[in-house]
Amino acid sequence: MSKILITGGTGLVGTRLTQMLVDRNHDVVILSRNPKNKNEFKWDISKNYVDTEAFKNVDYIIHLAGAGIADKRWNDERKKIIIDSRVETANLIFNAIRENNISIKGFISASGIGYYGAVTTTTIFKETDTVENDFLGDVCKKWEDAAHQFSTENIPVTILRTGIVLAKKGGALDKMKTPIISPLGSGKQYLPWIHIDDLCQMYIQSIEADLIGIYNAVAPQHHTSITFSKALAKSINRPYIGIGVPGFMLKILFGELAIILLEGSRISTKKIEKNGFSFRFKTLKKALYNL
Repeated sequence: MSKILITGGTGLVGTRLTQMLVDRNHDVVILSRNPKNKNEFKWDISKNYVDTEAFKNVDYIIHLAGAGIADKRWNDERKKIIIDSRVETANLIFNAIRENNISIKGFISASGIGYYGAVTTTTIFKETDTVENDFLGDVCKKWEDAAHQFSTENIPVTILRTGIVLAKKGGALDKMKTPIISPLGSGKQYLPWIHIDDLCQMYIQSIEADLIGIYNAVAPQHHTSITFSKALAKSINRPYIGIGVPGFMLKILFGELAIILLEGSRISTKKIEKNGFSFRFKTLKKALYNL
């Protein structure tokens, strides 16, 4: 049994991960801006404050905090919030650990497949590929650099580059369940996805099986916007129309943010599978019918 501190513990992934960790007899504490429960401790990035009681006897830190990439249109202010909510939070924890001589067994951070950029290519991206020179690539590079600094304190670092997380309630899947299901733009862009339980199991394995390093956290089955939409429509018995929502309309609605809906490439899962991870939901059909 380990004691684990989670940032972003009340979010979509954090809530489910907490439940799965507790089910495995781990002890979980959470950093929150508004702590309500006994296992929650206050932090405030704007005031550079974190309650150091949160670190007491902690073995691992899982860093999930970060403003939603697709929650609001991107402008300069929103872009800064997206980066700072990931980077400055990690910096706050790092400084607290260093200044208080806190010893932990590992720092495990979320990242995104946005590292490879919002691009549609024939490449199947693997962890050794270079970062893309666009906004998402910049976010993920800074996010991961903030995680890597923990290694300077001899703390093992794990980074999970995550795709679209599919969950029963909340997240992207809820937004996709429109009365009529159709692809976006050309429909040829890929949608790397993962079932929330498989993602949480990756975090658990990072703790229980010393899964250290950078890993792509997506399911092994590749789907385009077209094939994903067809599978979703079938799973929820809703009509599918093959005419894609025009890209220009999405750009009018979402501005620059539309690029993450209109572009996407395949992502390799070979590394994490070679390191002993077994997917429970390898196929989209199985994932959707479970949800």
